[in-house]
Amino acid sequence: MQRRFLLTLLVFILALSGTIPMAVSNPAQADSGEVTATGSTVNVRSGPGLSYEVIGSMKQGDTAQQISRSGDWIEIRHGNADGWVASWLVSTGQAQDTSAQTAVSSVDSLNIRAQADLSSAVLSKMNAGDQAQAIASHGDWTEVQFRNVRGFVSTQYISLTEQKAASTEDPPSEEYAETAQALEKLSSFRIAVDALNVRAEPSLNADIQGSVKKGQVFNVKGMDGNWVQLELTDGKTGWVYAFYGELSDQPVQQANSSDEQVTVLTDGTNLRAQASTSSEVVIRADAGTQLSVAGKEGQWYLVALEDGRQAYIADWVVRAGTSTGPADAETQQPERKAGTLNGLTIVLDPGHGGNDGGTVGVRKTNEKDLTLKTAEILSHHLRSAGAEVVMTRQSDVYVDLRHRVSESHQVAADAFISIHYDATEDSTVSGFTSYYQHPYQQKLAEHINGGLAGKLTLDDRGARKGNYLVLRDNRQAAVLVELGFLSNFNEERIVSSDQFREQAALGLYNGIISYFDSELSE
Repeated sequence: MQRRFLLTLLVFILALSGTIPMAVSNPAQADSGEVTATGSTVNVRSGPGLSYEVIGSMKQGDTAQQISRSGDWIEIRHGNADGWVASWLVSTGQAQDTSAQTAVSSVDSLNIRAQADLSSAVLSKMNAGDQAQAIASHGDWTEVQFRNVRGFVSTQYISLTEQKAASTEDPPSEEYAETAQALEKLSSFRIAVDALNVRAEPSLNADIQGSVKKGQVFNVKGMDGNWVQLELTDGKTGWVYAFYGELSDQPVQQANSSDEQVTVLTDGTNLRAQASTSSEVVIRADAGTQLSVAGKEGQWYLVALEDGRQAYIADWVVRAGTSTGPADAETQQPERKAGTLNGLTIVLDPGHGGNDGGTVGVRKTNEKDLTLKTAEILSHHLRSAGAEVVMTRQSDVYVDLRHRVSESHQVAADAFISIHYDATEDSTVSGFTSYYQHPYQQKLAEHINGGLAGKLTLDDRGARKGNYLVLRDNRQAAVLVELGFLSNFNEERIVSSDQFREQAALGLYNGIISYFDSELSE
């Protein structure tokens, strides 16, 4: 008995000293190395989660010592204290180098973001089949170089392929040459805020060279992280923060000479803040007025006004150089061909917003967030096809229903698309629905429902009548779509994904194209 007691005591002492390993709960994995903040401001929290108190912050480029890791959170030594940062907002020495790989997008309109964060600015987009150089893998995000844009894409929507090593003596392949040409091709950047400082260097501490205004578009000379270098109208260059504008693959077409002019053909012709018939009218000009051309964007001239401002005027309401093409009214549009939306104005209405959150899913998904994200993707597709797109809201703000209808009437919309997600007390109900109210809206609803059916795997509830104000009071062709039920747990999980929104937007786009193509054939 005494021997058994002594043996038990010996085992206990050895366990305490660490000689015998004991199973312990250790949710945080010990680690070492250095982390670097990739977000503009990265919060340091007291624990591994968003619910923990913020005890400090790191600026972009700041480094800290990594202590351990717990799931998606990394414990760091920050100053004299320890804290936690989100792994998707920092890079570590453990980031997998993928520089010898190519990232191929598996979906259309895949967002390339400035940071590894869904709330970060969208720098550009990749369509299905587009290829980019993979730089590094950061868990759920992959850092890529796409043309002249460097940013982060969601890893689940790309496939990685090995790049073939090429001999330095071999001539560059045709594919390589095409890629190089794409990288050299300048993109453009549209200013999205009322006024934006232009700086001498890509830093908030750099000298301010001047400012640019909302709606102005400039050629891009280069990029450095979240900063874009612009080619200004005076021939100089400057840097602006990418978050405050929108990058495009279409370069600004500069005038051949600084003294090129256009002549206005009709009294009361509108000059606008942006290259769109739905944009704000800056000033009106009468027939015979001559305007100096600063550049061209698509079918719009960027012209200089006497007070030093710039504005856009449609090329079909002016005479440029020796051009003698007929143009006697701003409403005259170029002939539209099948598969395009040239000359058409489409109003996108992301449902709810602001203090009107819409329905809330079982998993706490807010409808207002999904509707805006879906509308943004659809807007990109429509503009690429030549449409003028008007958004009833572009941020998380409340917009009255009657004001939404009023916008449809003001721009004489060729189509009005209200985007929603559904809910009901019966959690088993699922599927998408396309609603119309008046007979002149039914055809649009049927085409859009058909487009959705071709892209979504949810139950097809068909096109049906719905007594909604945005349909009932709308004199234009209008449809309200419900893109799945947030009250259905499984369906909420599906519709909350980026991939679903990409496919839903593509289905809506296909339905809109189908509708307007059918109008051409009648």
